[in-house]
Amino acid sequence: MEVEIKLRLPDTAAHRRLSSFLAPRLRRTDAQRNLFFDAAGRPLATATAALRVRLYGLDDRAPSRAVLALKRRPRIDAGVSRVEEIEEPLDPAIALSCVDDPASLGGVESPIIRLVSKEYGVGGDAAPFVCLGGFRNTRAVYQLEEGETLGLVVELDETRFDFGTNYELECETAEPEQAKQVLERLLTVAGVPYEYSRSNKSEI
Repeated sequence: MEVEIKLRLPDTAAHRRLSSFLAPRLRRTDAQRNLFFDAAGRPLATATAALRVRLYGLDDRAPSRAVLALKRRPRIDAGVSRVEEIEEPLDPAIALSCVDDPASLGGVESPIIRLVSKEYGVGGDAAPFVCLGGFRNTRAVYQLEEGETLGLVVELDETRFDFGTNYELECETAEPEQAKQVLERLLTVAGVPYEYSRSNKSEI
């Protein structure tokens, strides 16, 4: 079970202000391309599941790495997201071939693909994979200091959809209520407005 705090920022100005405030704690920035796969009839989506291929790097044709993930039964309440998640590394060359030919994803040797085939009947000749599209994300990763901020690792996302751009502060944690208080206090000190996220990116 992945448990995350998700706080939505209203606009570019809020994102820029928080980026500046957190700049001394920046550890890295990741460029991500996220693509989602299902069968044409969308049995995964109907079952509140999402199969995602994430590619890292600025060059679409030469990603530095790739990750395959299955997310299921998402719930989000008052900024706390809970979702069943399975992840595994995927060879970047294989990931690219699946982007070019989504049906080939069904032939990838993978525990996740076997699970999707067994539980949802997706990936074979009767229900080949199709790509549903996706979004691009720039993720800045920060390490907060020990003490009042608990030494949390937080992620500031700039997510570009076809219809516009969203901004979100996230933190994966085993202590969601305590971590949420830390992030809310941080945003208040930084003078950055926010609201609780009401959905996960794969649901937008």
